[in-house]
Amino acid sequence: MTQPLWQQPPARPNIRDMKVTVDAVLCEANAVCARLAPEVFSIHSDEDGEDVLAIAADGEVPAASQAAVRDAVSRCPKMALQLQE
Repeated sequence: MTQPLWQQPPARPNIRDMKVTVDAVLCEANAVCARLAPEVFSIHSDEDGEDVLAIAADGEVPAASQAAVRDAVSRCPKMALQLQE
């Protein structure tokens, strides 16, 4: 019988590929991002009837959407989107 190398299996690293956030003060809800990456960004009306940006999955960007999100961030007319990688 062989001995295990570890007393406990090594912990999985907490790796996040990409996260996107919005500066709500800068964002004008122009919907450029929603057109470029609709699976991540959407525009809706708040309780005051103002258009606001919503980001799916608490900003966690799936691998399949990363290129579209990078494009959306770079094209934001108010530079209101930030990437964390």
